[in-house]
Amino acid sequence: MPIYDYVCSDCGEAFELLIRRSDDTEACPECGSEEVEKQFSPTTVHGDTSHGKAMRAAKKRDAAQARDRFHERRRYEESHDRHGH
Repeated sequence: MPIYDYVCSDCGEAFELLIRRSDDTEACPECGSEEVEKQFSPTTVHGDTSHGKAMRAAKKRDAAQARDRFHERRRYEESHDRHGH
């Protein structure tokens, strides 16, 4: 049963899910949205090796980039709504 990392496209929440079956649905635990994006998730690295530090930094960076994409999309949508209606 693999654990996958996801970022919610609606609220920007980063989270992990344990997928038990292939028909399990991925939903954000924060807002319940099923609009989630699977993140690259290498195998877990333990310890303070340089590789482990690099993997943790990359995971943190990926989550930050996903949040930035979410906020940028939200700003675009709000701007579009103001000018379109």
